[in-house]
Amino acid sequence: MTAVLLFVIVALLLGIIGVLVSGLAYLWIVGIVVLVADLAYAAWRWRRSGRRPVR
Repeated sequence: MTAVLLFVIVALLLGIIGVLVSGLAYLWIVGIVVLVADLAYAAWRWRRSGRRPVR
C-alpha cells in the first residue's frame, strides 16, 4: 500500500509542477496518466484480495 501512496504523491507533484511552470504542460498529462494507472492498480489489488477460497 506504500507504493500506491507514493505514486499518488508523485502524480500530484507532477501535475502541480506541470500546471505552474510555463511550457511543462506535458508533466500535467504524465501526472494524470500516473494517477489513473495507480488507481486502476489499487482497485485491481483490492478486488483480488477481497475474495476468499470456498471450502
